[in-house]
Amino acid sequence: MKHVSLALLMPFIISVIHAQTYITHVSVVDVINMKTNADETVVINNGKIAEVGKSNSIHTPANATIIDGTGKYLMPGLVDAHVHFFQSGGLYTRPDFFDLRKYRSYDKEITWAHEHFEDLLRRYLAAGITTVIDPGSTANFLMQRDSFKNKIDAPTIYMTGPLLTTYEPGEFKGLNNDEPFYFMQTEDDARKYVDKELQYKPDFIKIWYIVSRNVDSSAKASSHLVKAVIDEAHKHNLKVAVHATQKTTAQLAVEDGADYLVHSVDDKIIDNDFIQLLKERHVVLCPTLQVMDNYIKTFSEQYQPTNADKKFANLEALNSLSDIQHIDDTAVVNAMHKLGERIATRYASADSIMAVNLKKLVNAGVPIATGTDAGNIGTQHASSFFTEIELMQHAGMSVPEILQASTINCAKALGKENIFGSIEKGKLANMLLLSANPLESLDNWQKTEFIINKGVALKPDDIMKQ
Repeated sequence: MKHVSLALLMPFIISVIHAQTYITHVSVVDVINMKTNADETVVINNGKIAEVGKSNSIHTPANATIIDGTGKYLMPGLVDAHVHFFQSGGLYTRPDFFDLRKYRSYDKEITWAHEHFEDLLRRYLAAGITTVIDPGSTANFLMQRDSFKNKIDAPTIYMTGPLLTTYEPGEFKGLNNDEPFYFMQTEDDARKYVDKELQYKPDFIKIWYIVSRNVDSSAKASSHLVKAVIDEAHKHNLKVAVHATQKTTAQLAVEDGADYLVHSVDDKIIDNDFIQLLKERHVVLCPTLQVMDNYIKTFSEQYQPTNADKKFANLEALNSLSDIQHIDDTAVVNAMHKLGERIATRYASADSIMAVNLKKLVNAGVPIATGTDAGNIGTQHASSFFTEIELMQHAGMSVPEILQASTINCAKALGKENIFGSIEKGKLANMLLLSANPLESLDNWQKTEFIINKGVALKPDDIMKQ
């Protein structure tokens, strides 16, 4: 029997694919019941969890690789349930929000995103995020996704194709397979675009439910398109995520069959009828609390990198946020500052509304999924996850509730809770071995000894060195 202490394990991969690995005498974190089970052994075989049980009841064969988990905690790998890989998180990634293409062409921006896809994936994994969910991508990214399926240094990826939308920004037209939007005007369009995405094998479908200032009438006028997309997607056994930030759009989307709401309602406090609707339909909601604040900070030149940014963010994307100070056109800079002010005014009450709504949903038992909307301007890939969970805590969620939201609830959003999200026999072996109890403090989530990804144990600091 091969015993391997934590101190003597190989610096990068300590087990090989298809070999059995035993993590012994470890406290296993049960994210479903929000408790720890002491002195258990977890058996990993062929990238999956083969067995979980008390250490004294599981025999370890002579040729097994053993990780001694004494005094350690084993939890499911983290999940970011809302990212966008066609967006870099840098200053130039949303020309529809503020057009800076005269300073950097969008062709260069999207080329950068493709070229750095692997780098961003490694950053997520180094942060302990073993699964990423991209609700709004492109045909080219769907094809690129498949190249990472069996790579040990990349998290598991779930991805949609282009967003089926009730509004298309002109800045993104004519991009062919790099186009992130399919603009639907009729029910035939809605069904046609779902079918168009099927050739690229999306994991689910996403709707961008955008309405005019007259929210109620605009939402009702396009509700039939939303319903047609959901109906067509469900025929192909695909879940549907919907961007709906108003109470009206969110309610209509759920009534029409939406499975996953990827933003908070930020225009009004939700009522009990809305909450009950989500519970009855088993809808998961992802609050994305930080996104607009990052736009405000960026355009106001007040963005300050977090410690997580310095550790996990791509520095090229992060540093581009300060490019505003190098733009020599005063009118452009002033326009950006004014945009920051307008956003701040428009969303002055949104943060408090989202916090209140989040707490009401949690208290009522609606499943919440942790997601960042990373890729938007100022919301960095990988590092923004830690800002998001802090905001969830500030909104009143407990650490165990946030852990549940960052693991099993993300799987529920896609109907994949039998595949990942908790440490149970038959599920993917994506886990974190920690030196402290993750149910007690968010800080403990970064006290990572090993990241077990696709059944292989990796040292966090070595992932980015490859």
